[in-house]
Amino acid sequence: MLVISTREFRAKQGEYLGMAAKGEDIVLKSRSIGSFKIVPVKEDDTLMSKEELDARIERGLQDIKEGKGKRYTMEELRLKMGL
Repeated sequence: MLVISTREFRAKQGEYLGMAAKGEDIVLKSRSIGSFKIVPVKEDDTLMSKEELDARIERGLQDIKEGKGKRYTMEELRLKMGL
């Protein structure tokens, strides 16, 4: 794990982002606002706002109320999600 300051990150951000992309653990430390781990976003990561997530959940709940849902066992869900 590599721990760097915000100043050092600003000076060499391309280098550190490249290292993170290759799997290196990079921790960015700021005296005023704390520490952050830099990790790449993967293809299967889902990025959405809280509002978008809430809307999807509400739509799903409405679908279930309308009988549009399907029941899965935990094992079926794991297989469907590749876990």
